[in-house]
Amino acid sequence: MTATGGTITAAGRGHLAMLAFSALVAGSFSLGGQVANDIAPTALNALRFGLSALVVGGVIALRGGIASVGAALAAPWRYAILGGLFAVYFVTMFEGLKTAPPVSAAAVFTLTPVMSGVFGYILLRQVMGARIVLALTLGALGALWVIFRADPVALIAFEIGRGEMIFFFGCICHAAYTPLVRVLNRGEPILVFTFWTLTATALIIGAWGWRDIAATDWAALRPLVWVTILYTALAASSLTVFLVQFASMRLPSSKVMAYTYLTPSWVLGWQLALGQAMPPALVLAGVALTIAALALLLKE
Repeated sequence: MTATGGTITAAGRGHLAMLAFSALVAGSFSLGGQVANDIAPTALNALRFGLSALVVGGVIALRGGIASVGAALAAPWRYAILGGLFAVYFVTMFEGLKTAPPVSAAAVFTLTPVMSGVFGYILLRQVMGARIVLALTLGALGALWVIFRADPVALIAFEIGRGEMIFFFGCICHAAYTPLVRVLNRGEPILVFTFWTLTATALIIGAWGWRDIAATDWAALRPLVWVTILYTALAASSLTVFLVQFASMRLPSSKVMAYTYLTPSWVLGWQLALGQAMPPALVLAGVALTIAALALLLKE
C-alpha cells in the first residue's frame, strides 16, 4: 500500500477512499430504515442530490475551477447514463427499506462486488485472479455471518422479501456504474465529473418523482427526516460519489466494490450507536473474515 519512503500509492489512496465509503454508506441504511415510510423515496433523493450538487459546485467555485465545469459538459449523455444508474439505485434502496431491515438490505448490497466484477470484465476486460476470487469469497462469507448475526439457522432459513428484491435491481445498476466511470471519464477532474453526475441524478429523480415532490408536506416532516436528508446529501452523496469515482480511476472494479463487504459490519455499528441491541460476540468472526478479504485485496 506504500511506495518507497512510505508514500501512499495511487492504489493505496483508492483503498482508503473505499474504506471511508463503506462507513458512510452504512449510515444511509441505518438512518434510511428509520424514515423510509415518512417520505417518498423520489422526494427525499431529489432533494438530497440537488443539495449535493450545490455543495460540490460550491467547492469547485472556491477552488477556482468554474472553467473546467463548462469544459466537462462535452458529451453530456455520459452523465445521463451515470445519473440514471444512480437514480435507480438510490430510489430502490429507500423503497426497499420500507419493508427490509437495514442489515438485510446491507446483505443485498454485498452482492454488488461479484456483479461489478462481471461488468468490469465486459466493459474493461478486467480479469479477476485466484487471489481476488478468494478475497471476494471470504468477504461474502464474512458478510453473511455478520448479517445473520452468527446464527446458522437464520442463514439456512433465508428468504428474500419484497424490499430486498426491489433493492437488488438497484444494486445491479450500482455494480454497472463502477466500471462505467472509467469508461466514460475523458480526463475530467474527479470533482467536476462528480458534480455533473450528481446534477444529472437530481434532474432525473426530479423528473421521475415530481408528483411525489409536489405532494410532500415538507414543513410537517419530523427532525429525523431532515437529519437523514442532510446526512445523505453531504456524507452519503457528495462525498461517497466522489470517493467511488476517485477509487474507480485507481482500482479494478472488483476491488472497488469489494469494500461493500464491510457495510454490514458498519451497519451494526450504526445500529448500536442509534440505540439498538449489541450483536452476539460470535459476529466478530464474520468481521475477521471481511478484514482477511480486504487484506488480500490490499496486497498488490
